[in-house]
Parts: sequence; C-alpha cells; structure tokens
Amino acid sequence: MSDPQPSPKPSVLFVCVHNAGRSQMAAAFLTHLAGNRVEVRSAGSAPAEHVNPAVVEAMAEVGIDIAAEIPKVLTAEAVQASDVVITMGCGDACPYFPGKTYLDWKLDDPAGQGVAAIRPIRDEIRARVQGLVGELTAGGRG
Repeated sequence: MSDPQPSPKPSVLFVCVHNAGRSQMAAAFLTHLAGNRVEVRSAGSAPAEHVNPAVVEAMAEVGIDIAAEIPKVLTAEAVQASDVVITMGCGDACPYFPGKTYLDWKLDDPAGQGVAAIRPIRDEIRARVQGLVGELTAGGRG
C-alpha cells in the first residue's frame, strides 16, 4: 500500500513554567540531535520575556545558539499537535489529552542560576534527549 507522503514524523512538546531554560535547552538539543526527523516545540505555562541569558551561554558552550529563541505560551493546540509532551516542573498547568504520551522530567530549575550551576542541568537534558531520539527514531512501530 503506497502512501503519497512519508509517515508523519513524531512531534515533541517540551513544557516548563517560563519556557526560558529547561524546555528551551531540551528543544534545542532535540533539534540539534534529530534534525528534521522530529518536529520540536517548546512552551511555558507562564512564559518569561526572554530566554535566560545564562542558559543561552551554557548552550553556546556546546555549540548550540538559542539566543534568538523567544519564550512561547503553552496552548491546548500545541499539546494536541504533539505526540509526546514532556513536562519539566509545570505541574497541573499542562492540559491533558488522551492518546498523548506524557513524560515528566524532574530537573533543577536554572532560573537565577549562573552558568556553572546550569551546566549539569544542560548535560542531564542532553543525555535524556539522546535517549528520546533513540526511542523516537528507532522506527519502533510495533
């Protein structure tokens, strides 16, 4: 049975409160590691005005520029459009839709932290995203 289009790529939404640190790092790593094989979104339940400058600096250290990213508000539409929703401390603010995969990553909040404190958070996010890429792109269709 031939499909005119390839099967849709998996989509992931990363959510934290301010969309200024953890979710931005995770989205950047997933985009960097998976390329165009995964659709990536990030949002916050109470978005900040800008991405945390220390987070921008910590990501620049590993060759990923997120300086132009802008925190986005979490919408029900973004959740509905995603296959996997990964929350990072947003609590009950995330809307729930049946049929989605929800993961909650317990990570320290980089807000108010310097680059030295953000590096271990960044590295843990990278490790988790690498595992996620393996799961999403393994072709595991059952």
